[in-house]
Amino acid sequence: MKKDGRTHDRKTKEALRLMAVARIREGEEVSAVMASLGLCRTTAYKWLGKVSGRGRGLHCLAARKGTGRKPKLTRTQKSQVFRWVNGKNPLQYGFDFALWTREAVRELIVRKFDVSLSVTSVGSLLAELGLTPQKPLQRAYQRDPEAIERWQRDTFPAIAKQAKADGAEIYFWDESGFRADAVHGKTWAERGKTPVINRPGQRQSISAASAINAKGAFWFATYEGGLTGELFVDLLKHLMYRRKKPLHLVVDGLPAHKKAVVNEYITSLEGRLTLQFLPGYAPDLNPDELVWSHAKRTGVARKPLMKGEKLQERVHEQLHKIGENKKLVRSFFKHPSVAYISDC
Repeated sequence: MKKDGRTHDRKTKEALRLMAVARIREGEEVSAVMASLGLCRTTAYKWLGKVSGRGRGLHCLAARKGTGRKPKLTRTQKSQVFRWVNGKNPLQYGFDFALWTREAVRELIVRKFDVSLSVTSVGSLLAELGLTPQKPLQRAYQRDPEAIERWQRDTFPAIAKQAKADGAEIYFWDESGFRADAVHGKTWAERGKTPVINRPGQRQSISAASAINAKGAFWFATYEGGLTGELFVDLLKHLMYRRKKPLHLVVDGLPAHKKAVVNEYITSLEGRLTLQFLPGYAPDLNPDELVWSHAKRTGVARKPLMKGEKLQERVHEQLHKIGENKKLVRSFFKHPSVAYISDC
């Protein structure tokens, strides 16, 4: 009974070819050998032809991986697709939207290479190139890349050098607001049925300020309402209370930080406190931003307030625990966006 040799795996096919040729070379009849293996007699002559002749041999019957269909894009073209997508947006190529989709990449490939791929093939290509769909970080279009580069390359290293010469410390300062009804992150639920999270009906809110340094030091305060120049001075007084070393405080360009009353207070300290201002619209340069990200992902958003519980007490407790965990505070300085900060 003849068998369809194509149903065997590659290794089995290779073994059958070698066995058949060896037996035929030893003197057995071709028809008898192939009948015993259940294969077509004429196939043996193809195998014998492959191993006969100068420079040939049994290695010609070894299993080889199929090459498959020739790819539509060359390696160079694939590399070009990676450069198009990675770190750029469709607006730069004449599209009227700013997020990449498989359809957009497909259209760009047609436009540039005159090669048509299916949407599924484009998805496979992007995966092959190590590109995955991700939620993008948002950046203000007013950002000044040159100012950011100067801060990282020149300004901050100069501040760190001066602080070392003065025996001063460098802290990063930031403010944020908390709401009792805020929900961050995701939870699991049955497909198509949006889960419901119970939260307090009363809308409580509280503001907080904190300051951290690369050695794990952490200071914080909570307050109600928005930040004013006068309130900023009060918070600075608490920060400077019993502080022995001079302090370089890195802050953003919030108007309250630049009020006349703030400048007057700093002048009165006679060099014990200096404000250093980050480039505009660059919160990612401030490691203190990561404190708020951590607090909001792990605090009230994950465990809503219970009846009678106060938001300010919960936030105060959570920030106090962060301050006690120096390893956690130091970890905020390991984020790639703040890698320019040395251990100061």
